[in-house]
Amino acid sequence: MVSYTPTEWRTVEPYAEKAVEQARVNPDRRDLFLCHAWDDRQGSAAELHGLLKTNGATVWFSEEDLPLGSLMIREIDKGLRNSRIGIVLVTPALLKSIEKEGIAEKELAVLLNSKRVIPVTHGVTYEQLLDISPMLASHAGLSTKESSLDDVAAKLAAAAAALPAL
Repeated sequence: MVSYTPTEWRTVEPYAEKAVEQARVNPDRRDLFLCHAWDDRQGSAAELHGLLKTNGATVWFSEEDLPLGSLMIREIDKGLRNSRIGIVLVTPALLKSIEKEGIAEKELAVLLNSKRVIPVTHGVTYEQLLDISPMLASHAGLSTKESSLDDVAAKLAAAAAALPAL
């Protein structure tokens, strides 16, 4: 759980209130877009998604936000457009997907272009990420080697809450 001193909360509170209002007025808007490998959707990506939501973040997650029968690439495009920050869950499966130029690689290209991306390494090293995507590795990020996935989610949710609304 993330806690704030009274002084910190006075700084963060207006942004948190804006995020709540934004969610009410624009239900399609999200704090975070969770980019992940298809193979991680029911494992580490689902776990991170749940932890982010528990920490108060609104998250675009394919397992929850792709309506049956919808055009997947179009829904992903809308999710990217309506999210303030892109989280890239970097796992061995994601590195393989990037190399094969799958959907995650396309999401990553958009996120890198937007300059609003945070990599989260999970089960891979920074060096492995650097070998596959030097551009993603150049962004400040988090690692589950140094913190638990729960702590990472709390930090990401707090960072999203501190950003001004779209």
